[in-house]
Amino acid sequence: MTEAMGTWPETIPHAAKAAAERWPYAVGLIEGEKRWTFAKIWADARASASAMLAHGVGHGDRIGIWAPNCRAWIIAALGAHIVGAAIVPLNTRFKGQEAADILRRSHARLLFAPQDFLGTDYKALLAGEDLPDLQAIIHTDTGFEAFLGRGKGSDDPAVDEAFARLSGDDLSDIIFTSGTTGRPKGALTTHRQVVQTFGDWAVRVDLREGDRYLIVNPFFHTFGYKAGWVNCFTRGATIVPMAMFDGAEMVRQIEQNRISFLPGPPTIYLTLLQELAGDKPRDFSSLRVAVTGAAPVAPSLVERMRHELGMSNIVNGYGMTECGVICMTCQGDDAETVAHSCGLPMPGIEVRCVDEEGRDVPTGQAGEFWVRGHSVMKGYLDDPKATAEAIDADGWLHTGDIGVLDERGYLAITDRKKDMYISGGFNCYPAEIEKLLSAHPAIEMAAVIGIADERLGEVGKAFVVLRPGAEASEREIIGWARENMANYKAPRQVAFVDALPRNAGGKVLRTALRDLEQQEK
Repeated sequence: MTEAMGTWPETIPHAAKAAAERWPYAVGLIEGEKRWTFAKIWADARASASAMLAHGVGHGDRIGIWAPNCRAWIIAALGAHIVGAAIVPLNTRFKGQEAADILRRSHARLLFAPQDFLGTDYKALLAGEDLPDLQAIIHTDTGFEAFLGRGKGSDDPAVDEAFARLSGDDLSDIIFTSGTTGRPKGALTTHRQVVQTFGDWAVRVDLREGDRYLIVNPFFHTFGYKAGWVNCFTRGATIVPMAMFDGAEMVRQIEQNRISFLPGPPTIYLTLLQELAGDKPRDFSSLRVAVTGAAPVAPSLVERMRHELGMSNIVNGYGMTECGVICMTCQGDDAETVAHSCGLPMPGIEVRCVDEEGRDVPTGQAGEFWVRGHSVMKGYLDDPKATAEAIDADGWLHTGDIGVLDERGYLAITDRKKDMYISGGFNCYPAEIEKLLSAHPAIEMAAVIGIADERLGEVGKAFVVLRPGAEASEREIIGWARENMANYKAPRQVAFVDALPRNAGGKVLRTALRDLEQQEK
Protein backbone atom coordinates (compact mmCIF):
# COMPACT_ATOMS: atom_id res chain seq x y z
CA MET A 1 0.00 0.00 0.00
CA THR A 2 1.47 3.34 -1.05
CA GLU A 3 -0.09 6.63 -0.04
CA ALA A 4 0.97 10.07 -1.15
CA MET A 5 1.27 12.91 1.31
CA GLY A 6 -1.70 15.24 1.06
CA THR A 7 -1.77 18.96 0.32
CA TRP A 8 -2.95 20.93 3.34
CA PRO A 9 -3.04 24.54 4.58
CA GLU A 10 0.32 25.84 5.79
CA THR A 11 -0.65 26.50 9.41
CA ILE A 12 -3.38 25.68 11.93
CA PRO A 13 -5.09 29.11 11.63
CA HIS A 14 -4.86 28.92 7.85
CA ALA A 15 -6.84 25.67 8.16
CA ALA A 16 -9.45 27.41 10.35
CA LYS A 17 -9.68 30.28 7.85
CA ALA A 18 -10.08 27.86 4.94
CA ALA A 19 -12.87 26.04 6.82
CA ALA A 20 -14.68 29.38 7.37
CA GLU A 21 -14.45 30.13 3.66
CA ARG A 22 -15.42 26.67 2.45
CA TRP A 23 -18.15 25.84 5.01
CA PRO A 24 -19.16 29.23 6.47
CA TYR A 25 -22.62 28.18 7.65
CA ALA A 26 -21.83 24.61 8.69
CA VAL A 27 -21.77 23.90 12.43
CA GLY A 28 -18.14 23.72 13.45
CA LEU A 29 -18.52 23.47 17.23
CA ILE A 30 -21.14 22.25 19.68
CA GLU A 31 -20.76 22.93 23.40
CA GLY A 32 -23.75 22.23 25.60
CA GLU A 33 -26.77 23.74 23.90
CA LYS A 34 -24.72 26.31 21.95
CA ARG A 35 -23.47 26.00 18.39
CA TRP A 36 -20.96 27.98 16.36
CA THR A 37 -20.46 27.95 12.60
CA PHE A 38 -17.00 27.73 11.08
CA ALA A 39 -17.34 31.41 10.07
CA LYS A 40 -18.12 32.42 13.66
CA ILE A 41 -15.21 30.36 15.03
CA TRP A 42 -12.84 32.18 12.68
CA ALA A 43 -14.26 35.58 13.65
CA ASP A 44 -13.85 34.72 17.34
CA ALA A 45 -10.29 33.49 16.68
CA ARG A 46 -9.44 36.85 15.08
CA ALA A 47 -10.95 38.67 18.07
CA SER A 48 -8.79 36.50 20.30
CA ALA A 49 -5.74 37.43 18.24
CA SER A 50 -6.56 41.12 18.66
CA ALA A 51 -6.83 40.63 22.42
CA MET A 52 -3.47 38.82 22.41
CA LEU A 53 -1.90 41.82 20.70
CA ALA A 54 -3.50 44.14 23.26
CA HIS A 55 -1.74 42.10 25.96
CA GLY A 56 1.57 42.44 24.15
CA VAL A 57 1.66 38.85 22.94
CA GLY A 58 3.20 38.48 19.50
CA HIS A 59 5.45 36.49 17.23
CA GLY A 60 7.73 34.10 19.11
CA ASP A 61 5.93 34.38 22.45
CA ARG A 62 4.34 31.49 24.36
CA ILE A 63 1.01 31.23 26.15
CA GLY A 64 -0.10 28.46 28.51
CA ILE A 65 -3.47 26.71 28.39
CA TRP A 66 -4.34 24.79 31.55
CA ALA A 67 -7.97 23.91 31.01
CA PRO A 68 -10.35 21.08 30.16
CA ASN A 69 -11.70 20.61 26.62
CA CYS A 70 -13.86 23.63 25.80
CA ARG A 71 -14.49 26.34 23.21
CA ALA A 72 -12.25 28.84 25.06
CA TRP A 73 -9.30 26.42 24.72
CA ILE A 74 -9.67 26.38 20.93
CA ILE A 75 -10.25 30.13 20.52
CA ALA A 76 -7.33 31.00 22.81
CA ALA A 77 -5.04 28.63 20.89
CA LEU A 78 -6.10 29.99 17.49
CA GLY A 79 -5.69 33.57 18.68
CA ALA A 80 -2.17 32.86 19.87
CA HIS A 81 -1.32 31.02 16.65
CA ILE A 82 -2.57 33.85 14.44
CA VAL A 83 -0.16 36.34 16.05
CA GLY A 84 2.72 33.85 15.84
CA ALA A 85 2.80 32.67 19.45
CA ALA A 86 3.20 29.02 20.41
CA ILE A 87 0.84 27.36 22.86
CA VAL A 88 1.96 25.36 25.88
CA PRO A 89 -0.79 22.90 26.89
CA LEU A 90 -0.77 21.81 30.53
CA ASN A 91 -2.27 18.65 31.96
CA THR A 92 -5.37 19.48 34.01
CA ARG A 93 -4.18 16.99 36.63
CA PHE A 94 -1.00 18.92 37.33
CA LYS A 95 -0.45 20.36 40.77
CA GLY A 96 0.77 23.94 41.17
CA GLN A 97 4.47 23.13 41.29
CA GLU A 98 4.29 20.98 38.17
CA ALA A 99 2.44 23.68 36.21
CA ALA A 100 4.71 26.43 37.49
CA ASP A 101 7.82 24.52 36.38
CA ILE A 102 6.51 24.32 32.81
CA LEU A 103 5.29 27.92 32.76
CA ARG A 104 8.71 29.12 33.92
CA ARG A 105 10.67 26.99 31.48
CA SER A 106 8.50 28.03 28.53
CA HIS A 107 8.43 31.72 29.58
CA ALA A 108 4.65 31.81 29.10
CA ARG A 109 3.26 35.37 28.93
CA LEU A 110 -0.41 34.51 29.53
CA LEU A 111 -2.18 31.55 31.11
CA PHE A 112 -5.72 30.44 30.28
CA ALA A 113 -7.27 28.38 33.08
CA PRO A 114 -10.71 27.94 34.66
CA GLN A 115 -11.58 29.71 37.88
CA ASP A 116 -13.13 26.44 39.02
CA PHE A 117 -12.97 22.95 37.53
CA LEU A 118 -13.99 19.97 39.64
CA GLY A 119 -13.56 22.11 42.73
CA THR A 120 -10.03 23.22 41.82
CA ASP A 121 -9.00 26.89 41.70
CA TYR A 122 -6.08 26.82 39.27
CA LYS A 123 -4.96 30.34 40.07
CA ALA A 124 -4.78 29.45 43.76
CA LEU A 125 -2.56 26.47 42.93
CA LEU A 126 0.03 28.91 41.56
CA ALA A 127 -0.03 31.20 44.59
CA GLY A 128 3.49 31.81 45.83
CA GLU A 129 5.14 30.39 42.70
CA ASP A 130 7.86 32.47 41.04
CA LEU A 131 6.57 33.19 37.51
CA PRO A 132 8.47 36.28 36.30
CA ASP A 133 7.23 36.12 32.70
CA LEU A 134 3.55 35.53 33.43
CA GLN A 135 1.58 38.73 32.99
CA ALA A 136 -1.98 37.56 33.55
CA ILE A 137 -4.24 34.56 34.15
CA ILE A 138 -7.45 34.58 32.10
CA HIS A 139 -10.29 32.45 33.41
CA THR A 140 -11.70 30.32 30.62
CA ASP A 141 -15.02 29.82 32.42
CA THR A 142 -15.75 33.29 33.84
CA GLY A 143 -13.46 35.77 32.13
CA PHE A 144 -12.97 34.68 28.54
CA GLU A 145 -15.53 36.96 26.90
CA ALA A 146 -14.07 39.90 28.82
CA PHE A 147 -10.64 38.91 27.48
CA LEU A 148 -11.96 38.94 23.90
CA GLY A 149 -13.39 42.41 24.56
CA ARG A 150 -9.96 43.84 25.40
CA GLY A 151 -8.95 43.81 21.76
CA LYS A 152 -10.34 45.71 18.79
CA GLY A 153 -12.45 42.83 17.52
CA SER A 154 -12.27 40.53 14.53
CA ASP A 155 -11.79 43.40 12.06
CA ASP A 156 -8.61 44.69 13.73
CA PRO A 157 -6.13 45.44 10.89
CA ALA A 158 -3.25 44.62 13.24
CA VAL A 159 -4.44 41.02 13.17
CA ASP A 160 -3.94 40.90 9.40
CA GLU A 161 -0.42 42.28 9.78
CA ALA A 162 0.47 39.69 12.43
CA PHE A 163 -1.13 36.84 10.49
CA ALA A 164 0.84 37.77 7.37
CA ARG A 165 4.07 37.06 9.27
CA LEU A 166 3.01 33.53 10.24
CA SER A 167 4.58 30.63 8.34
CA GLY A 168 4.48 26.87 8.50
CA ASP A 169 7.97 26.87 10.01
CA ASP A 170 6.86 28.79 13.11
CA LEU A 171 6.39 26.84 16.34
CA SER A 172 2.79 25.87 16.92
CA ASP A 173 3.23 24.29 20.33
CA ILE A 174 5.51 23.01 23.05
CA ILE A 175 4.00 19.86 24.51
CA PHE A 176 5.71 18.45 27.56
CA THR A 177 6.04 14.70 27.83
CA SER A 178 3.96 13.03 30.50
CA GLY A 179 6.73 12.90 33.08
CA THR A 180 5.82 9.42 34.32
CA THR A 181 9.59 8.94 34.49
CA GLY A 182 12.00 11.79 35.03
CA ARG A 183 11.43 15.50 34.44
CA PRO A 184 9.04 16.40 31.63
CA LYS A 185 10.68 17.58 28.39
CA GLY A 186 9.05 20.05 26.01
CA ALA A 187 8.72 18.75 22.44
CA LEU A 188 8.90 21.53 19.82
CA THR A 189 6.61 21.21 16.80
CA THR A 190 5.86 23.55 13.90
CA HIS A 191 2.57 24.36 12.19
CA ARG A 192 3.50 22.63 8.93
CA GLN A 193 4.31 19.43 10.79
CA VAL A 194 0.97 19.43 12.61
CA VAL A 195 -1.26 20.12 9.62
CA GLN A 196 0.59 17.77 7.27
CA THR A 197 0.89 14.87 9.69
CA PHE A 198 -2.65 14.97 11.00
CA GLY A 199 -4.27 15.90 7.72
CA ASP A 200 -2.84 12.66 6.34
CA TRP A 201 -4.03 10.88 9.49
CA ALA A 202 -7.57 12.14 8.88
CA VAL A 203 -7.52 10.61 5.41
CA ARG A 204 -6.24 7.25 6.71
CA VAL A 205 -8.96 7.02 9.38
CA ASP A 206 -11.70 8.45 7.14
CA LEU A 207 -12.73 11.60 9.02
CA ARG A 208 -15.29 13.20 6.70
CA GLU A 209 -17.02 16.48 6.03
CA GLY A 210 -20.11 16.61 8.22
CA ASP A 211 -18.88 14.09 10.78
CA ARG A 212 -19.74 14.81 14.41
CA TYR A 213 -16.49 14.23 16.32
CA LEU A 214 -16.84 13.63 20.07
CA ILE A 215 -13.42 14.57 21.44
CA VAL A 216 -12.97 12.61 24.65
CA ASN A 217 -9.17 12.78 24.57
CA PRO A 218 -7.89 15.89 26.38
CA PHE A 219 -6.83 18.89 24.32
CA PHE A 220 -3.54 19.06 26.24
CA HIS A 221 -2.70 15.73 24.59
CA THR A 222 -1.65 15.39 20.94
CA PHE A 223 -4.67 13.17 20.23
CA GLY A 224 -7.31 15.59 21.47
CA TYR A 225 -5.61 18.67 20.04
CA LYS A 226 -3.94 17.76 16.75
CA ALA A 227 -5.84 14.60 15.80
CA GLY A 228 -8.87 16.24 17.39
CA TRP A 229 -10.08 19.80 16.84
CA VAL A 230 -7.34 20.81 14.38
CA ASN A 231 -8.44 18.05 12.00
CA CYS A 232 -12.05 19.18 12.17
CA PHE A 233 -10.97 22.34 10.33
CA THR A 234 -9.08 20.45 7.64
CA ARG A 235 -11.97 18.04 7.01
CA GLY A 236 -15.13 20.03 7.79
CA ALA A 237 -16.16 17.93 10.80
CA THR A 238 -18.00 19.28 13.84
CA ILE A 239 -16.06 19.58 17.11
CA VAL A 240 -17.95 18.23 20.12
CA PRO A 241 -15.65 18.54 23.14
CA MET A 242 -16.02 16.65 26.42
CA ALA A 243 -14.54 18.44 29.44
CA MET A 244 -14.01 15.12 31.23
CA PHE A 245 -14.91 11.54 30.52
CA ASP A 246 -18.32 10.55 31.82
CA GLY A 247 -20.07 7.45 30.50
CA ALA A 248 -23.59 8.83 30.85
CA GLU A 249 -22.65 12.11 29.18
CA MET A 250 -20.94 10.24 26.33
CA VAL A 251 -24.13 8.28 25.73
CA ARG A 252 -26.20 11.48 25.80
CA GLN A 253 -23.88 13.16 23.30
CA ILE A 254 -23.97 10.22 20.91
CA GLU A 255 -27.75 10.08 20.90
CA GLN A 256 -28.49 13.82 20.99
CA ASN A 257 -25.78 15.07 18.62
CA ARG A 258 -25.61 11.98 16.37
CA ILE A 259 -21.90 11.40 16.96
CA SER A 260 -20.26 9.52 14.09
CA PHE A 261 -16.54 9.69 14.95
CA LEU A 262 -15.40 8.47 18.38
CA PRO A 263 -11.73 7.84 19.23
CA GLY A 264 -10.51 6.66 22.61
CA PRO A 265 -9.13 3.75 24.63
CA PRO A 266 -10.99 0.40 24.62
CA THR A 267 -12.72 1.22 27.92
CA ILE A 268 -15.09 3.71 26.27
CA TYR A 269 -16.36 1.10 23.81
CA LEU A 270 -16.83 -1.40 26.61
CA THR A 271 -18.96 1.25 28.33
CA LEU A 272 -21.15 1.56 25.23
CA LEU A 273 -21.54 -2.20 24.94
CA GLN A 274 -22.63 -2.35 28.57
CA GLU A 275 -25.20 0.37 27.84
CA LEU A 276 -26.58 -1.65 24.93
CA ALA A 277 -26.98 -4.63 27.21
CA GLY A 278 -28.90 -2.57 29.76
CA ASP A 279 -32.63 -2.17 30.23
CA LYS A 280 -32.92 1.22 28.51
CA PRO A 281 -33.11 1.26 24.68
CA ARG A 282 -30.13 3.02 23.10
CA ASP A 283 -29.64 4.52 19.65
CA PHE A 284 -25.99 4.36 18.61
CA SER A 285 -26.78 4.05 14.90
CA SER A 286 -24.88 7.25 14.02
CA LEU A 287 -21.52 5.76 15.06
CA ARG A 288 -19.26 4.97 12.11
CA VAL A 289 -15.56 5.30 13.06
CA ALA A 290 -13.63 4.19 16.14
CA VAL A 291 -9.95 5.02 16.55
CA THR A 292 -8.53 3.04 19.42
CA GLY A 293 -5.13 2.70 21.01
CA ALA A 294 -3.26 3.44 24.26
CA ALA A 295 -4.26 0.02 25.66
CA PRO A 296 -4.53 -3.57 24.41
CA VAL A 297 -7.66 -4.35 22.40
CA ALA A 298 -8.94 -7.89 21.96
CA PRO A 299 -10.11 -9.14 18.53
CA SER A 300 -13.40 -10.08 20.15
CA LEU A 301 -13.93 -6.44 21.17
CA VAL A 302 -13.26 -5.28 17.60
CA GLU A 303 -15.87 -7.73 16.33
CA ARG A 304 -18.39 -6.64 18.95
CA MET A 305 -17.83 -2.98 18.06
CA ARG A 306 -18.55 -3.80 14.43
CA HIS A 307 -21.55 -6.04 14.93
CA GLU A 308 -23.16 -4.68 18.10
CA LEU A 309 -22.25 -0.98 17.91
CA GLY A 310 -22.42 -0.90 14.11
CA MET A 311 -19.05 0.85 13.73
CA SER A 312 -18.01 -0.01 10.19
CA ASN A 313 -14.51 1.44 10.44
CA ILE A 314 -12.30 0.51 13.41
CA VAL A 315 -8.64 1.47 13.31
CA ASN A 316 -5.71 1.24 15.69
CA GLY A 317 -2.51 3.23 15.70
CA TYR A 318 0.73 4.30 17.30
CA GLY A 319 2.20 7.70 17.95
CA MET A 320 4.10 9.78 20.48
CA THR A 321 4.46 13.40 21.50
CA GLU A 322 7.82 13.63 19.76
CA CYS A 323 6.48 12.43 16.40
CA GLY A 324 2.72 12.81 16.37
CA VAL A 325 1.22 9.82 14.61
CA ILE A 326 3.64 7.20 13.29
CA CYS A 327 1.40 4.49 11.88
CA MET A 328 -2.25 3.46 11.64
CA THR A 329 -4.12 0.40 10.50
CA CYS A 330 -6.22 0.81 7.38
CA GLN A 331 -9.92 0.76 6.61
CA GLY A 332 -11.05 -2.81 6.11
CA ASP A 333 -8.25 -4.46 8.09
CA ASP A 334 -9.51 -7.59 9.85
CA ALA A 335 -10.06 -7.81 13.61
CA GLU A 336 -6.80 -9.66 14.25
CA THR A 337 -4.81 -6.96 12.44
CA VAL A 338 -6.57 -4.14 14.29
CA ALA A 339 -6.13 -5.87 17.65
CA HIS A 340 -2.54 -7.01 17.29
CA SER A 341 -1.04 -4.36 15.02
CA CYS A 342 -0.54 -0.60 15.00
CA GLY A 343 -0.70 -0.52 11.22
CA LEU A 344 1.41 0.81 8.38
CA PRO A 345 3.67 3.89 8.61
CA MET A 346 2.00 7.14 7.58
CA PRO A 347 2.87 8.76 4.24
CA GLY A 348 6.38 10.23 4.27
CA ILE A 349 7.38 8.36 7.45
CA GLU A 350 10.21 5.82 7.56
CA VAL A 351 10.38 3.18 10.28
CA ARG A 352 13.23 0.85 11.15
CA CYS A 353 13.30 -1.99 13.69
CA VAL A 354 16.82 -2.33 15.10
CA ASP A 355 18.84 -4.25 17.67
CA GLU A 356 20.97 -2.83 20.49
CA GLU A 357 23.71 -1.98 17.99
CA GLY A 358 21.38 -0.10 15.66
CA ARG A 359 21.32 -2.86 13.03
CA ASP A 360 18.07 -3.75 11.28
CA VAL A 361 16.60 -6.99 12.59
CA PRO A 362 14.92 -9.64 10.42
CA THR A 363 11.19 -9.45 9.73
CA GLY A 364 9.22 -10.70 12.71
CA GLN A 365 12.07 -10.26 15.19
CA ALA A 366 11.68 -7.79 18.06
CA GLY A 367 13.73 -4.63 18.14
CA GLU A 368 13.51 -0.92 18.89
CA PHE A 369 11.60 1.27 16.45
CA TRP A 370 13.43 4.22 14.94
CA VAL A 371 11.40 6.80 13.03
CA ARG A 372 12.39 9.45 10.48
CA GLY A 373 10.34 11.94 8.51
CA HIS A 374 8.60 15.30 8.41
CA SER A 375 6.68 14.68 11.65
CA VAL A 376 9.68 14.24 13.94
CA MET A 377 9.87 17.11 16.43
CA LYS A 378 12.43 19.89 16.07
CA GLY A 379 13.87 18.97 19.44
CA TYR A 380 13.33 19.44 23.16
CA LEU A 381 12.99 22.93 24.60
CA ASP A 382 16.37 24.25 25.81
CA ASP A 383 17.75 20.73 26.08
CA PRO A 384 20.25 19.95 23.31
CA LYS A 385 21.62 16.97 25.24
CA ALA A 386 18.23 15.26 25.48
CA THR A 387 17.53 16.15 21.84
CA ALA A 388 20.79 14.53 20.70
CA GLU A 389 19.98 11.42 22.74
CA ALA A 390 16.55 11.15 21.12
CA ILE A 391 17.39 12.06 17.49
CA ASP A 392 20.64 10.84 15.97
CA ALA A 393 22.80 12.60 13.40
CA ASP A 394 20.92 10.95 10.53
CA GLY A 395 17.56 12.23 11.74
CA TRP A 396 16.28 8.97 13.25
CA LEU A 397 14.13 9.37 16.37
CA HIS A 398 14.90 6.55 18.79
CA THR A 399 11.45 5.84 20.17
CA GLY A 400 12.37 3.48 22.99
CA ASP A 401 9.44 1.32 21.88
CA ILE A 402 9.99 -2.38 21.28
CA GLY A 403 8.13 -4.29 18.59
CA VAL A 404 8.22 -6.16 15.30
CA LEU A 405 7.63 -5.42 11.63
CA ASP A 406 5.78 -8.14 9.74
CA GLU A 407 6.08 -9.13 6.09
CA ARG A 408 3.37 -6.60 5.15
CA GLY A 409 5.25 -3.73 6.78
CA TYR A 410 2.77 -3.50 9.68
CA LEU A 411 4.12 -2.57 13.10
CA ALA A 412 3.24 -4.33 16.34
CA ILE A 413 4.33 -2.86 19.66
CA THR A 414 5.38 -5.30 22.34
CA ASP A 415 6.36 -2.69 24.92
CA ARG A 416 8.48 0.19 26.09
CA LYS A 417 12.09 -0.64 26.83
CA LYS A 418 11.65 0.57 30.38
CA ASP A 419 8.63 -1.71 30.97
CA MET A 420 10.32 -4.90 29.82
CA TYR A 421 11.36 -7.34 32.52
CA ILE A 422 13.49 -10.48 32.30
CA SER A 423 12.21 -13.73 33.79
CA GLY A 424 14.58 -16.67 33.82
CA GLY A 425 16.60 -15.12 31.02
CA PHE A 426 13.58 -14.45 28.77
CA ASN A 427 12.45 -10.95 27.81
CA CYS A 428 8.86 -10.33 28.90
CA TYR A 429 6.80 -7.53 27.38
CA PRO A 430 3.78 -6.58 29.52
CA ALA A 431 1.67 -5.31 26.60
CA GLU A 432 1.93 -8.70 24.90
CA ILE A 433 0.95 -10.55 28.09
CA GLU A 434 -1.95 -8.15 28.70
CA LYS A 435 -3.34 -8.85 25.23
CA LEU A 436 -3.17 -12.57 25.93
CA LEU A 437 -4.88 -12.15 29.31
CA SER A 438 -7.67 -10.10 27.71
CA ALA A 439 -8.90 -13.29 26.03
CA HIS A 440 -9.84 -14.77 29.41
CA PRO A 441 -13.65 -14.82 29.61
CA ALA A 442 -13.75 -13.21 33.08
CA ILE A 443 -11.17 -10.47 32.48
CA GLU A 444 -12.26 -7.05 31.26
CA MET A 445 -8.75 -5.57 31.35
CA ALA A 446 -5.36 -6.26 32.90
CA ALA A 447 -1.99 -4.64 33.46
CA VAL A 448 1.26 -6.48 34.14
CA ILE A 449 4.48 -5.44 35.86
CA GLY A 450 7.66 -7.32 36.73
CA ILE A 451 8.35 -7.99 40.40
CA ALA A 452 11.48 -9.36 42.07
CA ASP A 453 11.87 -13.15 42.36
CA GLU A 454 14.76 -14.90 44.07
CA ARG A 455 14.93 -17.77 41.56
CA LEU A 456 14.00 -16.19 38.24
CA GLY A 457 15.14 -12.61 38.80
CA GLU A 458 11.70 -11.22 37.98
CA VAL A 459 8.24 -12.64 37.42
CA GLY A 460 5.00 -11.09 36.24
CA LYS A 461 2.25 -9.77 38.46
CA ALA A 462 -1.12 -9.02 36.85
CA PHE A 463 -3.54 -6.41 38.12
CA VAL A 464 -6.93 -7.55 36.88
CA VAL A 465 -10.32 -5.88 36.46
CA LEU A 466 -13.07 -8.49 36.12
CA ARG A 467 -16.06 -8.14 33.80
CA PRO A 468 -19.33 -7.13 35.51
CA GLY A 469 -20.82 -10.17 37.22
CA ALA A 470 -17.79 -12.36 36.49
CA GLU A 471 -15.85 -14.30 39.09
CA ALA A 472 -12.36 -15.76 39.05
CA SER A 473 -9.65 -16.66 41.51
CA GLU A 474 -5.92 -15.96 41.38
CA ARG A 475 -5.24 -19.67 41.07
CA GLU A 476 -7.70 -20.08 38.20
CA ILE A 477 -6.27 -17.16 36.20
CA ILE A 478 -2.67 -18.27 36.70
CA GLY A 479 -3.64 -21.80 35.60
CA TRP A 480 -5.42 -20.44 32.53
CA ALA A 481 -2.42 -18.23 31.69
CA ARG A 482 -0.05 -21.17 31.83
CA GLU A 483 -2.30 -23.02 29.42
CA ASN A 484 -2.57 -20.13 26.98
CA MET A 485 0.90 -18.59 26.85
CA ALA A 486 4.54 -19.54 27.27
CA ASN A 487 5.25 -20.38 30.90
CA TYR A 488 7.76 -17.58 31.36
CA LYS A 489 5.08 -15.09 30.28
CA ALA A 490 2.41 -16.37 32.64
CA PRO A 491 1.99 -14.11 35.70
CA ARG A 492 2.92 -15.72 39.00
CA GLN A 493 0.71 -13.38 41.01
CA VAL A 494 -2.71 -11.79 40.39
CA ALA A 495 -4.29 -8.88 42.22
CA PHE A 496 -7.92 -7.92 41.65
CA VAL A 497 -8.66 -4.18 41.39
CA ASP A 498 -11.76 -2.13 40.60
CA ALA A 499 -9.93 0.00 38.02
CA LEU A 500 -6.46 0.47 36.57
CA PRO A 501 -4.66 3.77 37.21
CA ARG A 502 -4.40 5.73 33.96
CA ASN A 503 -3.11 9.06 32.80
CA ALA A 504 -5.41 11.50 31.01
CA GLY A 505 -4.47 9.97 27.66
CA GLY A 506 -5.81 6.58 28.76
CA LYS A 507 -2.47 4.82 29.24
CA VAL A 508 -1.95 2.62 32.29
CA LEU A 509 0.39 4.15 34.87
CA ARG A 510 2.74 1.28 35.64
CA THR A 511 4.57 3.47 38.15
CA ALA A 512 1.36 3.60 40.21
CA LEU A 513 1.05 -0.20 40.00
CA ARG A 514 4.63 -0.58 41.21
CA ASP A 515 3.86 1.76 44.11
CA LEU A 516 0.81 -0.36 44.92
CA GLU A 517 2.93 -3.49 44.83
CA GLN A 518 5.37 -1.96 47.31
CA GLN A 519 2.53 -1.00 49.65
CA GLU A 520 1.24 -4.58 49.65
CA LYS A 521 4.55 -6.01 50.85
